[in-house]
Amino acid sequence: MEHQIYGYVRVSTKEQNEDRQLIALRTYSVPEDHIYMDKLSGKDFNRPAYKSLVKRMQTGDVMVIKSIDRLGRNYDEILEQWRYLIKERRIDIVVLDMPLLNTHTNRDLTRTLIADIVLQLLSYVAQTERDNIRQRQAEGIAAARMRGVRFGRPEKQKPPEFPLICRRWESGELSGREAARILQITHSTFFKWAREL
Repeated sequence: MEHQIYGYVRVSTKEQNEDRQLIALRTYSVPEDHIYMDKLSGKDFNRPAYKSLVKRMQTGDVMVIKSIDRLGRNYDEILEQWRYLIKERRIDIVVLDMPLLNTHTNRDLTRTLIADIVLQLLSYVAQTERDNIRQRQAEGIAAARMRGVRFGRPEKQKPPEFPLICRRWESGELSGREAARILQITHSTFFKWAREL
């Protein structure tokens, strides 16, 4: 049976553009119906299209990716997945931006050793970049909070009848749940507002 060529594309968000990766795979002559794409983070391999692709591939098939970080961004998981695909499943991998990693053509012992070293280095870089992105996001959020930017849903405004209903609750005329129902809010919101008075 002839070995098949498959392509895998990953972008982190729905807003990111996958065109560069798709063009690269088409240039390598990956058939359109053999291209799998996820629009998810590379933090782990729990991605539906990736799982479907790996399930479909047979021994000797080739997986083509544009760059190693398209496979993932978690250092340990990239190494584990690489070994699983190559050693257990006996699937070849072609990394278009890093031909040194291609297992499809590089089969001698020296090239395998070099590929393993380069893979570890690139996986480390991918993980470090992911950590740096998270740190920059956290620093950006902290700086925005210091400038008074608020995150999350806007705070619900108290309806004009709140003070009257609150007085009826304080006098025992209404329960907290009844007061909340009249105001069409949750009882926890009602009690929060009541504490603020």
